[in-house]
Formats: sequence, C-alpha cells, structure tokens
Amino acid sequence: MKKILTICLCLLALTLTACDRGNDNSDNPSGNNDGLLVIGFSQVGAESDWRLANTKSMRETFNEENGYKLILKDAQQKLENQIAAIREFIAQEVDYIVFAPTTEEGWDDVLKEAKESGIPVIIVDRMIKTSDDSLYTCWLGSDFRKEGDAAIAWMETKFKDKADLKIVHLQGSMGSSAQIGRTEGLQAGVDRNLGWEVVYRASGDFTRVKGKEVMEYVLKQYDRIDVLYCENDNMAFGAMDAMDVAKKTYGVNGDVTIISFDATHAGLEATLKGKINYNVECNPLHGPRVEAIIQQLENGETLDKLVYVEEETFDAETITQEDIDARAY
Repeated sequence: MKKILTICLCLLALTLTACDRGNDNSDNPSGNNDGLLVIGFSQVGAESDWRLANTKSMRETFNEENGYKLILKDAQQKLENQIAAIREFIAQEVDYIVFAPTTEEGWDDVLKEAKESGIPVIIVDRMIKTSDDSLYTCWLGSDFRKEGDAAIAWMETKFKDKADLKIVHLQGSMGSSAQIGRTEGLQAGVDRNLGWEVVYRASGDFTRVKGKEVMEYVLKQYDRIDVLYCENDNMAFGAMDAMDVAKKTYGVNGDVTIISFDATHAGLEATLKGKINYNVECNPLHGPRVEAIIQQLENGETLDKLVYVEEETFDAETITQEDIDARAY
C-alpha cells in the first residue's frame, strides 16, 4: 500500500507540474499580462539614425508604466523576417500589430491572416501596396513625394539662373516608400527642367558605408557634379567622407550642393555648418502618434485611414542653433 500511495503521489505531482507548464505565459504575451495591452512591433532594422530614433520612440511609449507590453522584432531589412514576425504576433494573440514595411509589396497573404484573427494592424513610416485596403486599420507616416517636391522647389529657386545641372542621385533601399516618393520628386523635377541631368543613380541602402562606397565610384567617373541628391542623412555623411578623401568641396560655397532628407540631429548640425545645403525633415517619433491611434480604437472612435505627419525643411542659409536644440532626435 505504501508503494502504491507513493506512486500515486508522484503521478499527482507530475500532473500538477505539467499543468503549471501548460499555463506558463512567458512565450505567450496574450496571457496574464495584468491588463496590459500587448503590442507586436516589427521594425525594418537599425540601418540609420532615423530608424534608431523611431525604435526608441516606440520603446519609450509602449512600456508597462503606460499600460503596454511591447514585443519588438527586428527584421534586419528582410521581408521574410517581417512576415514571420507578424505570423508570430498572430499566434501569440497580441492586441495590436504595428509594423514598418521593408518594401511596399508582398503583404496581402499575411495581412489576411491578421484580419481573420481580428487583430488590428497599424502601418508606420512606409506604405504598402495591397489589393484590399481593409487588410490594415490605419497608416501613419510622412508624405515622401511631398518631401521630394519640397527639395525640388528649393533647387528650382536656387538654380533658376543656371542653364544646366549635373545631378548624382543616391537612393535609399529600393522599393521602400521613402525611396519611391523621393525619387519620384526628383524625376518630376528633371522632367520639367530640360537642363537638368541625372548623370548617375544608385542605391546606398540608407547607410553611411554604402553611401561612401557609391560616391567613391562616382568621383572616379565624373569630374563635374553640381548637385548630390541624397535620400537620407546617413548616406550624405558617407558621400562627404568620400569627397573629403578626394578633396572635392561641397556644401555652402563648395562645388557640390548637397540635398539630404530626414533632418536628424546630426544632419541638422551638418546643415548649420554649411556641409549640407538643404535638409528635408522626416520625423521618426511615431510612438505617441501610434498610441493616440490605439486609444482611439480602444474608445471605439472612427479613424482616418491615412495619417500624415507635418514636417519642416531647413536651409543652411537660414537654420539656427535653436532649430537644432529643439530636436528630440
């Protein structure tokens, strides 16, 4: 009898242990979160100062003190990693899915899965192309074509008395909304200004290293470069590194006029120093903006499908230290 009793007690202990393991929520953020809203956020990567500021804003907003649990997945610039992350969020039954798309296409299947699961999807920064807009709840970000148009309007004023322009175009990650919009803006300017010519165009993937690499090649091929149209600050810094080595002057009073995008703190410091002639803002501080959207949804309010961020431009001739000091990124 003692042996039987001992065996029964052991079996009971094993059963209770198994039950405890079955209820372990460490890998399932939808369970036992003490009333916290669970946010699954798939970030593109960490390729630029802009992206790092964007991630920091999300982390600072969606913390437990504010009533949230944030699950952050870094896609490392790969579409397949983001799709896997979104599917993981669906399996974990998060309350909201937020993601910054690597590219515009390739999302319909996974977003259909999210819709069938009843999880609202908020897209930030870059836009997607989809056959069904109901697959996502809301998009929040910048008007990238408007950014490009602002840069071209400045160029048309600055170079109104110049018969022709030789332009080098450093593009961002191909297929991203920022690359597409800023490229479209430049191309529209070239199309309507007959003396403008893009002598070289290549992607620098939004990174300083690749920006330098591309510019090193350009400087070996072209003696005359009037304008460097650079789709973000990090690539502009890389291009400057290459021009410094080649002893090519740039910026205010230099041979090469530099137009950049993002207006990060470092980018505006370079603008104030006259190294960048014109910098177009792309504000990365989306955390509080996404939280406002989530609170609207929690309150059952009607949302705009597209929410654009208001942004500024900065000219090296007029920027002040106060402009830079006011930046949070």
